[in-house]
Amino acid sequence: MSDSTVRCWLVERTFDDRNLVTTVYATRDGSQYQQRERSATALQSGSAVTAATEIPESELEPVPDEETRERYAEEAERTAERHDPDETI
Repeated sequence: MSDSTVRCWLVERTFDDRNLVTTVYATRDGSQYQQRERSATALQSGSAVTAATEIPESELEPVPDEETRERYAEEAERTAERHDPDETI
């Protein structure tokens, strides 16, 4: 069964002391998101962070609260206005 995908935009990127980069991609309306953790080394060796990515609908989680939804929607809109979807940021 093929999954339909949803374009999601980068809304958050954080770095921690374990050399991990956490990225959060959200739908343009901020209602759903996906969080990923990757090593900084992996990102340097070719797994770039792009402005947007296509994520299978089944892999998205609902955003738990209104404040976060609003913040994600604002960030997704800002990212979409400033960057092409496949642009590395």
